[in-house]
Amino acid sequence: MESGSMKTPLVNNQEEARSSSSITCGLLLSTSVAVTGSFVYGCAMSYSSPAQSKIMEELGLSVADYSFFTSVMTLGGMITAAFSGKIAAVIGRRQTMWIADVFCIFGWLAVAFAHDKMLLNIGRGFLGFGVGLISYVVPVYIAEITPKAFRGGFSFSNQLLQSFGISLMFFTGNFFHWRTLALLSAIPCGIQMICLFFIPESPRWLAMYGRERELEVTLKRLRGENGDILEEAAEIRETVETSRRESRSGLKDLFNMKNAHPLIIGLGLMLLQQFCGSSAISAYAARIFDTAGFPSDIGTSILAVILVPQSIIVMFAVDRFGRRPLLMSSSIGLCICSFLIGLSYYLQNHGDFQEFCSPILIVGLVGYVLSFGIGLGGLPWVIMSEVFPVNVKITAGSLVTVSNWFFSWIIIFSFNFMMQWSAFGTYFIFAGVSLMSFVFVWTLVPETKGRTLEDIQQSLGQLS
Repeated sequence: MESGSMKTPLVNNQEEARSSSSITCGLLLSTSVAVTGSFVYGCAMSYSSPAQSKIMEELGLSVADYSFFTSVMTLGGMITAAFSGKIAAVIGRRQTMWIADVFCIFGWLAVAFAHDKMLLNIGRGFLGFGVGLISYVVPVYIAEITPKAFRGGFSFSNQLLQSFGISLMFFTGNFFHWRTLALLSAIPCGIQMICLFFIPESPRWLAMYGRERELEVTLKRLRGENGDILEEAAEIRETVETSRRESRSGLKDLFNMKNAHPLIIGLGLMLLQQFCGSSAISAYAARIFDTAGFPSDIGTSILAVILVPQSIIVMFAVDRFGRRPLLMSSSIGLCICSFLIGLSYYLQNHGDFQEFCSPILIVGLVGYVLSFGIGLGGLPWVIMSEVFPVNVKITAGSLVTVSNWFFSWIIIFSFNFMMQWSAFGTYFIFAGVSLMSFVFVWTLVPETKGRTLEDIQQSLGQLS
């Protein structure tokens, strides 16, 4: 009898551990459907790279016109990102993704059939509306449906599918006309719209609205029929109730001093992610190769080949090595590689060691893409989805997302003008920002690997 009473807790703990760290078909399906939006984001962000020369030639656009066309997507993203948290809170994560698809389909069709810059810019703006919602809701949804043991890897699948979208656009852009490319890019949006009807809503969103029965049914779908979801359901309810007691207003919470640390982390990572030049390389990769005298079709194909494998490796590494080591390694790699790209331009301009310019450029760009992918590319979104509790995700999450789009717009719009000013100077600036990223992560960003969302928030002083 005594022996049996000692075994029962052990058995229960083992079963609980298995149920809380299992990967089920429901979890895989839900994540796969959500990150289809991330794929759309990647396609939209990199579409301007292979399309640039043909669009400028056929529609008679100047460099300034094309810079505006490329950057207007970030302006559209800023608009919807400002309301993305509120929209996702009111109508749910799943329906927010559905609305994003509607915007994106309209945007791609407008670009595909544009015969002047006005319709071209309108289409690009609607793409921004769509991906502005996607950039917020996808990482939040994934973080809220995934067990803590796998949350980093599953959240990084957001970056994996973005990389896949960028990679596919770089590669297929060498073979398809820009109008055909836009039409093909609308297909994943339609696929996601249909598949969204077959996945559940976020458990935490259901708890926010007191839909207790649906909460338990959803957790069963995500954790499996044999999973013990009672403890997790209770923990979610407790967190939501604590957040509700602490504040009636997300805006009030946002300016509470106890949220200063996560806000600094979120805003700082988004600024550094963009000011290291990442958006410019995605948006103007072909132009960068052309300017350096390297065949753009070969260069973009090389980048396309490495993007997806490196993202897969990181997806499995993020829960093994942690967020901080990957972010710091990423920052150092970006610093070195930005310096190499700048050096190749410097040597080209001064006529020294011309035979080394192309190899240095390729090594720098490939290293840059690899370095960005292992950390600063996706982990700021993972961390953003982890550090904010339910009661401030609406306002703080929207603020962080808007800031990311605003910083992205600054880089994308100004990049061509910066390159005209000084190509090597531009990349030396990016190298300096990347070094600042290392210092920022080292001093301010906590490790969140293997911790529940509630534990992370409590450690940052957000829960009493």
